[in-house]
Formats: sequence, structure tokens, C-alpha cells
Amino acid sequence: MLMSLWRLLRGPSVPDRILALDTLYVNTIALLILFGMYLDSSIYFEAALIIAMLGFVGTVMLSKYVMRRDIVE
Repeated sequence: MLMSLWRLLRGPSVPDRILALDTLYVNTIALLILFGMYLDSSIYFEAALIIAMLGFVGTVMLSKYVMRRDIVE
């Protein structure tokens, strides 16, 4: 996660930063799921699901912005 954060902050280009953000949220989801399994609590699975949905939407929006320089269609 630290390496993804480093790439997010110091990435040479915008696509590198988008990919680092995508990797960071996938790692966060995996960490939350493992922590939820360890504590036997379902709230962490719900948090992981919310992060997955927001991360997907964020990645799509940033990719559209990079390609077209316009988010709204």
C-alpha cells in the first residue's frame, strides 16, 4: 500500500496515478476483508463493498477525464 501511495504522489503521468489509485483501493478492500474475517464481523465486508463501488466510479470518471478532458456527457 505504501508503494501505491508513493506512485500516486510521485507518478510521472496521470495514467500512472490513476493506476496507483486503483491498486490502492484494491489493496484496501483486501485488507478490510481479511480484517473482517479475523474479527468475524460483517461491517468490514460492507465497508469493502462501498469502497469497491466508489473506487470503480472514481476510476471510470478519471479515465473519462483523461481521454476527453470532460466528465459530463
